[in-house]
Amino acid sequence: MQQQISLKLLPSEAADDNILKSYIANSIGTKPDEISGFRLLKRSIDARGKQVYINLTLHAYINEPFIDRDTVNINFKDVSKAARKVIVIGAGPAGLFAALKLIEEGIQPILLERGKDVRARRRDLAALNREGIVNPDSNYCFGEGGAGTYSDGKLYTRSNKRGDINRILNLFVKFGAEDQILYEAHPHIGTNKLPNIITAIRECITSCGGVFLFDKKVTDFVIEDDSIKCVITADNNAFHGEAVILATGHSARDIFTLLNNKQIAIEAKPFALGVRIEHPQSIIDTIQYHCSSRGEYLPPASYSLVQQVESKGVFSFCMCPGGIIAPASTNNEELVVNGWSPSKRNNPFANSGMVVTVEDKDLAGLKDFKEYLKERTTGLDSPLSMMYFQEMVERNAYKAGGGKFVAPAQRMADYCNNKTSGSLPACSYLPGIQTTDLRTTLPRFIHKSLQEGFKAFGKKMKGYYTNEAVVVATESRTSSPVRIPRDSSTLQHPQIKNLYPCAEGAGYAGGIVSAAMDGERVAAMIAVTQ
Repeated sequence: MQQQISLKLLPSEAADDNILKSYIANSIGTKPDEISGFRLLKRSIDARGKQVYINLTLHAYINEPFIDRDTVNINFKDVSKAARKVIVIGAGPAGLFAALKLIEEGIQPILLERGKDVRARRRDLAALNREGIVNPDSNYCFGEGGAGTYSDGKLYTRSNKRGDINRILNLFVKFGAEDQILYEAHPHIGTNKLPNIITAIRECITSCGGVFLFDKKVTDFVIEDDSIKCVITADNNAFHGEAVILATGHSARDIFTLLNNKQIAIEAKPFALGVRIEHPQSIIDTIQYHCSSRGEYLPPASYSLVQQVESKGVFSFCMCPGGIIAPASTNNEELVVNGWSPSKRNNPFANSGMVVTVEDKDLAGLKDFKEYLKERTTGLDSPLSMMYFQEMVERNAYKAGGGKFVAPAQRMADYCNNKTSGSLPACSYLPGIQTTDLRTTLPRFIHKSLQEGFKAFGKKMKGYYTNEAVVVATESRTSSPVRIPRDSSTLQHPQIKNLYPCAEGAGYAGGIVSAAMDGERVAAMIAVTQ
């Protein structure tokens, strides 16, 4: 007999399989030795009361052989001699999962990645962290695996409209992720484990006959009769395919500029901008778990916060328990910070993006931005206006930090009280932080919204508003500042019939899983329409 069971247990109980068997047996009126095994279907933490509980949903086997979970079985075909070929630009989650889906459909993907393979990227990240040297094509945003590879590996998404979430998670397990991502309420792989998984995906693509090329930065499209005939890379190579999947990510400003210069329709898109806030992890644990020490059975605590401040949304983004703040810049003299966590989330700090929505109307009265646009020989009506605003704020942050990607920072309470901090607390950001009045770095509407937001969050989470926390600028790559339009029924660009804008860079996804699902969706559409 098999039965699905829900339990609410103490953390220590939920961590002990023998105790779990006893609870399972008691809930169905049998003996523990009759439970041949069980599989976790869902696990979440309930920390709403003073006592923290673990909610479990299990699939139990009673008096019959236990069958462990099988990973998804997909028929990846040999496409080495396939007649159909599709160019995939970008090897982030959208590009990788699009390539896998194309192979499943018997189509050969030609995957062009501007950056380096996932292991070679490490040397460039080390140079950025320790020496302040950024490689524009190999950094936290660009390279095999995309931005997610070295920025945490969160797999949580609320979006199930683009595809099958469980299929994506099962594919990650197939390629080496631990199966706990299949049942955790907020699944997470960890930056330390993602490189091996990304490598396994690439090896699958190439073993099936897919083409996977690094250092292939796309610089031009050859367009005839409203169709892309070939893609040109920086080394003057031309690549031909029946369709082009554009999965370049939210930071590919050169691609947005190329599309605009070629008069291929794009649109300015609202995004969010702000800072990283970092607390000692122990403070967040104490607040969320209502105790002086979280103990061994609970993971480092996280949080999710949102507040309306005079019609502006202020919200946490990419919260990293036990994490590290990293420099996510893609160009010299532009400062961007992001966060990541290892799989164990065992660093002493908790960081989160804290950002404010940015819309067209916010830019109209900014004199410094209008001057900046003059330097770019464009105006507020440009489809690149949001991108240029993002760029301007990043440049201001770089100047405020003094160079070498040192980040401008203030203690939280000092920031909210317009006081330059006399000293700064310890911080995980390796290039270092510099005490600064962030009013000189952030636009006023961002700054004022964050101030009020932090105060409100301190009322929601007693102890959150503290000078032990440090505010680090600037968090600006939350999503793409440009949308590349596509037809909702064909997923093609309305102007270029074989161009398929995809995932975060085109404005249609946000995060690893939703990007992967969008990549699969586009590949499946190509399979039946071309």
